[in-house]
Amino acid sequence: MPPYDPSAFPPFAVTVDLVVLTVRSHALCTLVVRRGEAPFRECWALPGGFVRAEEDLGAAAARELAEETGLRAHDPSAPPPVPDNGAHLEQLATYGAPDRDPRMRVVSVAHLALAPDLPAPRPGGDADSARWAPVEELLGQARAAGADSPHALAFDHARILSDGVERARSKIEYSSLATAFCPPEFTVGELRRVYEAVWGVSLDPRNFHRKVTGTPGFLVPTGGTTTRQGGRPAQLFRAGGATLLNPPMLRPEV
Repeated sequence: MPPYDPSAFPPFAVTVDLVVLTVRSHALCTLVVRRGEAPFRECWALPGGFVRAEEDLGAAAARELAEETGLRAHDPSAPPPVPDNGAHLEQLATYGAPDRDPRMRVVSVAHLALAPDLPAPRPGGDADSARWAPVEELLGQARAAGADSPHALAFDHARILSDGVERARSKIEYSSLATAFCPPEFTVGELRRVYEAVWGVSLDPRNFHRKVTGTPGFLVPTGGTTTRQGGRPAQLFRAGGATLLNPPMLRPEV
């Protein structure tokens, strides 16, 4: 067998792109940055960047998340540390269409990040501005412009965003992932508004309260109350130890 010759294969780069989701003003929002350099200069895009030679994919995603949002998230390939900020990071999918980046062959390993209501973002890298944008606004622009149009989001980021949103919508049905959008202590009403924002539906408050408090291991009462929602004091909860919900929280049909 002849020796391996790296020059016999065309070079290509690997990037990580981030679908960072949070709930702001009762709407599901994602972080987008306006590109300051070609290609797609002045277009909005998902945050991300090239993987460094010494980096694992998970470490690159965690680094980009910290640079773009200030959030710390552990490398998904390493043993999880004690969480310190509620941020959740997981690998979403790989995107490798030959023409997805006009510079060269670039394969992107997209990651999904979920966190409670986050402050105004700061641009970094080749971005000249950044903002939280309602998901429905961005996806609506992408649908109006066409599936492969760069006018709503650069590269193939509209597809990546759509896949990330659907992942989040599906996972909160059968897992406790919705609590990643909440502060360490939250009310049932605040959790309900997360489900409503992510799913884009209205839920009956009484039925929702009965389901989430009756699901073993989902929520744990803290013994405290809050009036931050106005009105009568509301009971505070924290996330329980359950990772899978039984029975699941099924998404209403719309």
